[in-house]
Amino acid sequence: MLENSSSAVYYTRGLMPVMIKNSENNSIKFWPKDERPREKLFRQGEHALSNTELLAILLRSGVKGQSAIDLSRKILARFRTFRDMSHTDIRDWKEFKGLGQAKIAQIKAAIEIGRRFTIEDKPPKMKVKNSKDIVDLFMIRMRDLKKEVFKVLLLDRRNNVLDIVEITEGTVSQSNPIIREIISKALQSFASALVCVHNHPGGDIQPSAEDRNFTKELRRAAESMQLNMLDHIIIGDDSYYSFADKGEMLAQKEVL
Repeated sequence: MLENSSSAVYYTRGLMPVMIKNSENNSIKFWPKDERPREKLFRQGEHALSNTELLAILLRSGVKGQSAIDLSRKILARFRTFRDMSHTDIRDWKEFKGLGQAKIAQIKAAIEIGRRFTIEDKPPKMKVKNSKDIVDLFMIRMRDLKKEVFKVLLLDRRNNVLDIVEITEGTVSQSNPIIREIISKALQSFASALVCVHNHPGGDIQPSAEDRNFTKELRRAAESMQLNMLDHIIIGDDSYYSFADKGEMLAQKEVL
């Protein structure tokens, strides 16, 4: 004899009932094959999947009491977008019980791959014509960074990009070390010109007093070494400030 309830299945063996817990298991592996995200991806293509389904594939499995789809919905409800998700650190994920560091690392690594994919097809010898060309190179990568990062484009006489270097020593407010490193990198690459790019993590693109002083000092140092400093660009939240566009680099022999 068999009786069903919402929580258990009861069998009777003679006069003794035996209870077997009903696995109301909502794991994706129990779904019809046509509805599983991975199979849907191979059948219809990744573009056909929702954000929830894509995230569920990254998670691979859920946690106790929740399928990967359920967990993905909760994560997206919490962070709203993949871009916002990229801003997080490990503390922001504590509310998702059972979600370990390995899965969080998978998610953040996948977001970073997507970010790099948008810029990796840029030709290494691209020619810089204006500030927008430079911003197109860096906006997606730098707008969401939580700390200030300083990059320098090194250019030849025709404004072709020779190299892009990240300066690791010093900050704009401690300008002497960073100026020495920039000039050294430019000379090592036999550059004729350079453009500085850094981000403001708060999103405000207006230059600080330190930004302006740094720009003047670097321009003087570059001129003394027969290098043209063409621009200094500040990256904010989907916006930017160009010293050249604002007419603040007019002392330079060449402008973008």
